[in-house]
Amino acid sequence: MRLRPGWLVALSALVVAVSAWLPWLTSRADGGGRASAIGGIVGTLSVPPPGFGVGQLIVLLAASLIVAGAMAARGLSARMASSAALAISVLLVVLTVWYYRLYVYPPVSAGYGLYLGGAVALVAVLLSVWTMLAAWSATRSG
Repeated sequence: MRLRPGWLVALSALVVAVSAWLPWLTSRADGGGRASAIGGIVGTLSVPPPGFGVGQLIVLLAASLIVAGAMAARGLSARMASSAALAISVLLVVLTVWYYRLYVYPPVSAGYGLYLGGAVALVAVLLSVWTMLAAWSATRSG
């Protein structure tokens, strides 16, 4: 049985998507509050603004990364899927950093969901590189 790193990419993307529902922003000012990446706000937090934003884009790309990782794991256009997985995972890291730069400023601080999502997105980049190397070497040797 061969190890298929694409499934690990899909799993990490699932964790990033689920982390979007956890608190990404917290504040103790004016009674406090917390906000998730998808825009759910509890308390008096004024960010993120309503509407489609960076957090929703992160969830959308995480869902796309699940598909790309699963395709690479199953060998369906493995080269293309693994390359797409790498591009999407790098974009997820960039968007997570952008989310941090947009919304984390005094008195708003980063919540554990932001750290979890960012860390797992970085892991997804490394796993995507592994998936890509495995896909490209498998098609050359076989």
